[in-house]
Amino acid sequence: MQRLSRPARRALLVVHVTSSACWLGLSLCLLALGLTGAATGAGSDAGAGAYRSMKVFGDWLLTPVALLTLLTGLLLSLGTPWGLARYRWVYTKFWLTLATTAASVLAFRATINEAASAVGAGDEVGAVDLVIPPSVSLAAYAFMTAISVLKPWGPTRRGRAARRRDRGRADQSAAPTGRRTSAGA
Repeated sequence: MQRLSRPARRALLVVHVTSSACWLGLSLCLLALGLTGAATGAGSDAGAGAYRSMKVFGDWLLTPVALLTLLTGLLLSLGTPWGLARYRWVYTKFWLTLATTAASVLAFRATINEAASAVGAGDEVGAVDLVIPPSVSLAAYAFMTAISVLKPWGPTRRGRAARRRDRGRADQSAAPTGRRTSAGA
């Protein structure tokens, strides 16, 4: 992929950081609602309202925010010198984002929808099923935020090879052109 221009990279970075922060905040909201439902029970008004609210957040926000975060992160990694597989922290972030996106969109949303349907039918809801996923998500997003800031672990094998290749090109461009000059001329 061609390198992004500075304005495009900055705009994409703002969208990525914003969507990531939204996903983190959404997970915190879903955790708060899951805890409310677990503490008050699905039969209470507060518990039923919490599970119904989770469905609204899950239906309208979870998938778009997760996919936007994944897409912008992928575009940033491919369009900048960081690359997708050049640095361990980028590689780790990509796979964690992919896993949490899949888990959120495919599994957690289904669990939220089942809970909302159960509340509508007057059935009990497995409260733990609606507390653990946002807790794990929250921990994963906090970890990904930390490694984005700290950039630990250095380059991968592919990244080290790319560095050597880039240094070799720089050395070649700085080398003399092979023309001989006469000292007395």
